[in-house]
Amino acid sequence: MSGHSKWANIKRKKEANDAVKGKIFTKIGREITVVVKQGGPDPANNAKLANLIAKAKSNNIPNDNIDRIIKKAAGEGDKNNYEEMTYEGYGPGGVAVIVECLTDNKNRTAGDVRHYFDKFGGNLGTSGCVSFMFSKKGTILLENNGTDEDKLMEDCFEAGADDFNIEDEVVEVTCPPNDVDAVSGALKEMGYGVMSAESEMVPSTYTTLTDEKQLKMMGLLLDSLEENDDVQNVYHNWNAPEEEEED
Repeated sequence: MSGHSKWANIKRKKEANDAVKGKIFTKIGREITVVVKQGGPDPANNAKLANLIAKAKSNNIPNDNIDRIIKKAAGEGDKNNYEEMTYEGYGPGGVAVIVECLTDNKNRTAGDVRHYFDKFGGNLGTSGCVSFMFSKKGTILLENNGTDEDKLMEDCFEAGADDFNIEDEVVEVTCPPNDVDAVSGALKEMGYGVMSAESEMVPSTYTTLTDEKQLKMMGLLLDSLEENDDVQNVYHNWNAPEEEEED
């Protein structure tokens, strides 16, 4: 996940080629495996699992595939124990980058992430070196079915949200990061279609690159990170050219 708009990122993934779709499936599958082992296989009693199922469906992952992952994680067949790891560093031109991973081999993942930073003109830093430039917020994407804006505002605030923004065919709702499951659950009960619900890191300031080499290297760094199966989310404060056009 990266950039100003979570919806822009999801839309890009939905339109991705088959190779990238396979990566998305692998990443969401790992998340589902972890939350099933933590909270059980029933989405009615596991809000995080319910939100991940919605996220999987919004990325066009078939129901059969989702069910297979849940059953495997709930049984004795899945021996994978994934550990959450977070890496921080600077990309070309001082762009702040946070990389969240789920891995069954910390040494492999750390080596891969360090290699990408070194190869593309950045440097991996210590924990906390860039996270102070970001704040955590909850983001929930709802299907926009022509809902009345006044009714939407009333429902969002009743559910405990801080704000909302109508964007194309979705509504982006923000809330405190610890309230994501409660707010998304309340909105579901009100009849809204939840596409995804999770916490993300949002930068307080952005960095603009003008050097052509730095622009190219930053793009390659992000592509390499996002293509790695162990990497779940990439957050950065790069004001990328396509994002500047959207603003």
